[in-house]
Amino acid sequence: MSRVGKEPITLPKGVEASVANGVITIKGAKETKTLDTLDRVNIEISDGKIVFGLKGETKQDRAFWGTYRALANNIVIGLSQGFEKKLEINGVGYRAAVNGNKLEMALGYSHPVIFEIPKGIEISVDKNVISIKGADKQQVGQVAAVIREFRPPEPYKGKGVKYVDETIRRKAGKTSKK
Repeated sequence: MSRVGKEPITLPKGVEASVANGVITIKGAKETKTLDTLDRVNIEISDGKIVFGLKGETKQDRAFWGTYRALANNIVIGLSQGFEKKLEINGVGYRAAVNGNKLEMALGYSHPVIFEIPKGIEISVDKNVISIKGADKQQVGQVAAVIREFRPPEPYKGKGVKYVDETIRRKAGKTSKK
């Protein structure tokens, strides 16, 4: 029995859902998202709740049950509250600014790093903290990972781009001979 799959998803105010041929359509205040379950699970919508059920009794069916329930829950949370990741820039001369739909960063290279902001993502910069917001959990996480990859934090001085809640394991530098 899937502990994740058997939990119903409660639809908050302003979010509506409908099902047709194994495709769940969830409407929020700003946008509409769909989840195609490929008709691998039973889906029922009643009393403002989405309930998932098993199609068969194989191990694969139980895996799909919990997976599709988690994906649908992420869509509902994204449309009602949204997701956010925060990145912190550390280093002398390291900075970021949003110009139109581009994020321009000075990360110690001989050239500025320019990142085009994808559709559905909002990026704001406050001093040395980059906030990435959006309705799609996967897309927000992917954008944060791509930005972090431009200059990952190094272990000696901690310079680079890191998640706000991330801790960097620091190394001691070389010791001099006496």
